[in-house]
Amino acid sequence: MSTLLLVPGAGGRAWYWHRLVPELASRGHRAVAVDLPAGDDAAGLERYAAVATAALDAAAGSPRDDDGDGDVVVVGQSMGGLTAPLVAARRPVRLLVLLNAMVPRPGETGGEWWEAVGQAAARAELARAQGRPEDDVDSDFSHDVPPEVWAAGADEPFAQSGTPFAEPWPLRAWPDVSTRVLAGRDDRFFPPALQRRVARERLGLDVDEVPGGHLCALSRPAELAERLDGLVRETTRPHA
Repeated sequence: MSTLLLVPGAGGRAWYWHRLVPELASRGHRAVAVDLPAGDDAAGLERYAAVATAALDAAAGSPRDDDGDGDVVVVGQSMGGLTAPLVAARRPVRLLVLLNAMVPRPGETGGEWWEAVGQAAARAELARAQGRPEDDVDSDFSHDVPPEVWAAGADEPFAQSGTPFAEPWPLRAWPDVSTRVLAGRDDRFFPPALQRRVARERLGLDVDEVPGGHLCALSRPAELAERLDGLVRETTRPHA
């Protein structure tokens, strides 16, 4: 069994992962979905990393398995790409997975990231190519999420402070952890072409596509769980 720490994007809600958690459990994994202090203007990236790390420690008892090697997978979605590597730098982690995620450079703020990677232009280009309005941001997130799930999400409190976006990303280099990049093939907010370019330029990595859009843990949880389970099996050393 592996422990998967699930770090959400903007809004910081563990609720985002609620459809994925049972799918991972059914495949024999412990899933830890994190609530981040997204509504707290005093909380920056270091606080986010501390909260996520504490959630991991509380759930797993220890971030190490019996043979002393960290059997932990950290998954960061969207804005969670700023926090997930910070956790991987604090604890033994077998695998870091970026899911439709921001990939920061050392010293770059989250606010600078958007223009630096050309997110707005990539999003608009895809909308034009698909014959969609360029300003329909809600549909970028909701287009493939079941209506009843999207409606339930509207009942969940949402807030996101600008503080983490204003801070330079604190690591001097990407953590020395095996990293995989997953992109929803129907992501309208971070189009796959954008994710492929950013992953190649910033990490020297290819991108694996998974079914679904930007919120694929809500729209295609079974397929996402299957892909994560496959990554774990590829990277986890069997116990003797």
